[in-house]
Amino acid sequence: MNGSRTKAHAGAALPGRAKGQAGVNLPALRHHNAALVLDLLRAAGAEGISRLELAERTGLTPQAVSKITARLRAEGLAVGAGLRPSTGGKPRTVLRLVPDAQFAVGLHLDRDGLTAVLVDLAGRPVAVTTAPLDFGAPAERVLADAADAVRDLSAAEPHKPVLGLGVAVPGPLDHRDGVLHRVTGFPQWDGFPLRDALAERTGLPVSVDKDTNAAALALALSPSEPPGDFAYLHLGTGLGAGLVLGGEVHRGARTGAGEFGHQTLQLDGPLCGCGGRGCIEALCLAAEARGDRAEAARVLGAGAANLVGLLDIDRVVLGGRTVAADEDAYVRGVRAVIEERAARGGGGGGSVTVTVAGGGDRPVAEGAAQLVLAPVFGRVGERG
Repeated sequence: MNGSRTKAHAGAALPGRAKGQAGVNLPALRHHNAALVLDLLRAAGAEGISRLELAERTGLTPQAVSKITARLRAEGLAVGAGLRPSTGGKPRTVLRLVPDAQFAVGLHLDRDGLTAVLVDLAGRPVAVTTAPLDFGAPAERVLADAADAVRDLSAAEPHKPVLGLGVAVPGPLDHRDGVLHRVTGFPQWDGFPLRDALAERTGLPVSVDKDTNAAALALALSPSEPPGDFAYLHLGTGLGAGLVLGGEVHRGARTGAGEFGHQTLQLDGPLCGCGGRGCIEALCLAAEARGDRAEAARVLGAGAANLVGLLDIDRVVLGGRTVAADEDAYVRGVRAVIEERAARGGGGGGSVTVTVAGGGDRPVAEGAAQLVLAPVFGRVGERG
């Protein structure tokens, strides 16, 4: 495959489940209970956590925790991390997750390129590959390029199992069935069963979601991000939003939420690739094309202010390669519109933070990998 692969060790363990979320001592919920334990092991990092603490935080009996941890050790997912000094009685054995026991692949298929990342169980990138992609090419060629990227990454850890492949693509699409709809500018993908086609090509379980939802999921699970409702706005070859409401990615009844770029701001505006006129996406990209970044940021800010007013969200996170070209200009422009709207309307928009996800398009690929990992750890955000 023509592209580049780089080793990476950035990233940190994802946050653990909040104390008080209990397990259930029923055989039918064996996987649920194991996910609770795995998530706490992941959150504990290299320091580890004792079986007694696991029982206290999950609400499971010590016997149930012992059975689960014994199984996890037998499967190579957990290992002893030493002894913790006793406060009375025997020293406690501490366990930790083995991050490199298994891996997941995240794949971002954009209109003009692909990014793929191999991550370990802690969500840390192990290898990354990028390559040009023509999303308008015949489906077989796009699938072949995608499968090549997955094989290239899997070769980085040839003796370790890959749990699955998460794929992030431009919307709209059906997240549940992995079927694409009319991607703006690429109507030939309408109705294409991308999930099943890539599963057949790669031999891996596949999950498919919108690029913006994948990035929003990664942000929602990141220990460096504050809690609360937020919108992730991705401006690259197109414009879309990922919404996290009530701690979960909001996909809507038909999994089509977040088609932010095709809100109409100007009724008699320029024609958009979607067939409408005056869409935020068309106005933003047109301003960028003529070198008027301040106007592009102002238009994006108008759409962001609409979301703040409609959803009463706590923060707006910007991302994508176009934003990455001048992060400060976009943060200033978007923040100014939100604050001006709040001052005019007496709302709370002045307290809304505007930040940048950073990394250009890469957070989308890392978020795609979380489509695979999040259910393993029973995390919120993975449901439709």
